[in-house]
Amino acid sequence: MPLISIVIPVYNGERTIKETVDSALGQTFSDLELIVINDGSQDSTLDILANISDPRLKVFSYSNAGLASSRNRGIEQASGEYIAFLDADDLWTADKLEAQLNALRANPQASVAYSWTDWIDESNQFLRSGGHIVANGQVYTKLLIRNFVENGSNPLIRKQALDTVGGFDDSVPGVEDWDMWLRLAAHYEFVAVPSPQVLYRISANSMSTNVWKMEKSSLRVVERAFAEASLSSELDSSTSLKRKVIGSCYQYLIVKALEGNLERRRGLAAVRFLGVAIANDPTWLKRPKLMAIILFKIAVAILLPQYQAKKLLMFIKSLRRNQVPV
Repeated sequence: MPLISIVIPVYNGERTIKETVDSALGQTFSDLELIVINDGSQDSTLDILANISDPRLKVFSYSNAGLASSRNRGIEQASGEYIAFLDADDLWTADKLEAQLNALRANPQASVAYSWTDWIDESNQFLRSGGHIVANGQVYTKLLIRNFVENGSNPLIRKQALDTVGGFDDSVPGVEDWDMWLRLAAHYEFVAVPSPQVLYRISANSMSTNVWKMEKSSLRVVERAFAEASLSSELDSSTSLKRKVIGSCYQYLIVKALEGNLERRRGLAAVRFLGVAIANDPTWLKRPKLMAIILFKIAVAILLPQYQAKKLLMFIKSLRRNQVPV
């Protein structure tokens, strides 16, 4: 029986699934099984997977049900003592699982280990660093204010903990991973691996994220957290904390709205999100560089046709790569 089960949900992932699977199977820790949940793909995903020869790879196909259901199906198939999730377009560094497993073994009181994240583009080129936040022990309030785990491809989790808190909630699309990490943090300690080991991909498809649906889901998770404040002795149910949490949610929504290719309706959504973020957490105005970037991207999204906005952003990216001041 493998010690670690990796779950990869995939829907029409022909462009990236091979590289993602390779990064999982190429881990320095090899006592693992890789469970790919094919969520009704209609492209060549299954053909690509069929050409990967590794006895640790197991592929299960279902009708399309979405990310949360696919991850839950993977959990049902998993036999490992630990479970990790990896989205079909993200990558891991080769030492990711080994480092996280060592962290959990060194901290038996913890049930979740997470690493730092860096963002990459469609060509695997570095875009920017993630938050690179270290939070150990009881982290519920910190995680509520900011999802420092940052994505669904990050943590290594004791399966017993997942069994206790239940599966991913498909009623909060777009933030089902944050919701899961919060439910885990309400009961278990976390341990950080302070190294960027998760490579989160930003692509043109990122714009397909429904930020309006994500807004509703985020507010639902926040309301549930404060309604169930008794779950964590850390959580102060004060109005000031709730406003800070809501402000942080809208800051994240701005990022998602302006991710990938830019378009007018997402730029307009970002304007509204920015107003709500500042109204709930005015301290954000004290970050002038970040504000300038956001306002610039909003202006590009609203004022330029999508193809011109894409060209402009590609030009700026090329200047940065060549270290030309802009």
